[in-house]
Amino acid sequence: MTRSLVVYLRSAWRKLTSMGTALVLLFLLALAAIPGALWPQRAVNPTTVAGYIADNPRVGPWLDRFQVFDVFSSIWFTSIYILLFVSLIGCLTARLADYGRGLRAVPVPAPRNLSRLPKYRRVVAEGDPWQRAREVRAGLRGWRAVTRRGADGVEIAAERGYLREAGNLIFHFSLIGLLISLAAGKLYAYEGNVIVIADGGPGFCSASAAAFDAFRPGTTVDGTELFPMCVRVNGFEADFLPNGQAVGFAADIDYQAGDDLTSNVWQPYRLQVNDPLRVGGVRLYLLGHGYAPTFTVTFPDGQSRTQTLQWQPEDLQTLLSSGAMRFDPPARSFPDDDERRKNQIAIEGLLAPTEQLDGKLLSSAFPAPNDPAVAVDVYKGDTGMDSGRPQSIFSLDQRMIGQGRLERMERVNLRLGEQVRLKDNTVVRFDAVTDFVSLQLSYDPAQIWVLVFAITMMAGLLVSLIVRRRRVWVKIRHSATSGLVSIEFGGLARTDNAGWGEEFDRLVTRLVPDAHSAGETRARHRTDTVQ
Repeated sequence: MTRSLVVYLRSAWRKLTSMGTALVLLFLLALAAIPGALWPQRAVNPTTVAGYIADNPRVGPWLDRFQVFDVFSSIWFTSIYILLFVSLIGCLTARLADYGRGLRAVPVPAPRNLSRLPKYRRVVAEGDPWQRAREVRAGLRGWRAVTRRGADGVEIAAERGYLREAGNLIFHFSLIGLLISLAAGKLYAYEGNVIVIADGGPGFCSASAAAFDAFRPGTTVDGTELFPMCVRVNGFEADFLPNGQAVGFAADIDYQAGDDLTSNVWQPYRLQVNDPLRVGGVRLYLLGHGYAPTFTVTFPDGQSRTQTLQWQPEDLQTLLSSGAMRFDPPARSFPDDDERRKNQIAIEGLLAPTEQLDGKLLSSAFPAPNDPAVAVDVYKGDTGMDSGRPQSIFSLDQRMIGQGRLERMERVNLRLGEQVRLKDNTVVRFDAVTDFVSLQLSYDPAQIWVLVFAITMMAGLLVSLIVRRRRVWVKIRHSATSGLVSIEFGGLARTDNAGWGEEFDRLVTRLVPDAHSAGETRARHRTDTVQ
């Protein structure tokens, strides 16, 4: 029973570590990745996944049970991934052992009849057979050659192109290294996006995942050991063509990292698109920008609140943006919390960097803030800030409006410095427009290894494509009748045969430049027929 089990396991191991099995597993891995492209992934956008499940109550939960929304961390995808690793490593280990034995082996002796080989040529020359053998052996530089004494002369066996298999092995081992690096990145990498107001905005610090607007951690990352770094944006510049197309973004930032956090020293840096800040193994990218309007609400008792908040670009060509703001009355403005909630102010509408009016409809003519204006609805009532329900920062809670708890008081267009007064003498003023930038902080400890293995993969592939395996045998005999030396050449291409005929002829001419034809037309014609 034990012996049968051993035989079975050995047979299973051979099948698993065969190149055919590795190719099948690689194909299955590609198939398993398809659901990750067809359905939203929780690691990338959990909100979209939750919305899909809510919109598809019958299919969505079943897809979730089968980890369709977590494809690349699912049990079935990971199983195929691990089996592919094992198969490739086992297959390549056996090939590496065979390659090592091949490097130690000497070229095989010449066949008895060289004229039967695909490439054959016989020439005659003057001189001594051993002298000719030394000249031929000296001309085979770059070939692994061995000289043997034959029954009636001298034989030379030579072979080259061993680097072809080395390049092939390097390619496949680099592929394994690349897959391992990508897996390590999925385990230990993280990526966070955050919007930062420029020109004196509060900035952000990356010590916690809560500092980001969107955070995508690796499988082992819990968000408690992020690289500590603080960033503030001093200014932002954008260059636009006359048609509104952006040609360049740049943000002047200050950052703190390492010892600068304790000494409160800020380092300046000019952050540009595709030119990230690299510090402490993390990279800070500039992804995009938009505008954050500033509104001041003055309540009837004279107290005021000012808020600057980013609005979401709706038209990327003109940066026409939409958004919302919520203002809570100052403390002790009303006798109790119920009364305070009934007097909250909310603003929702559009922001045009460069005003363009079509009647009373506001749009934007240009993405630069040449003539900012807003078209807003001003609401009064309970904005839902105390309800505990999550809300979008770019829109108001429509349930509060539908229930009549948040009532629209005004609809108005405002330019910079203009204001609107509500019936209860609350004043809403449009003060300013400030740039905001979208930043991405990325950490991937395996990124450099991905690059290294990608380079070695390409190098190994080039070597395996360029280098060709060739074998050549030479038989040198002395002819007693003519007094000349007969030299036979036989050639065999161990890989592709392209160009081997011309290469073989040049080799013969180089090794025996003073040779005379021996009239072997029959053998040469047979060679051409075989080709």
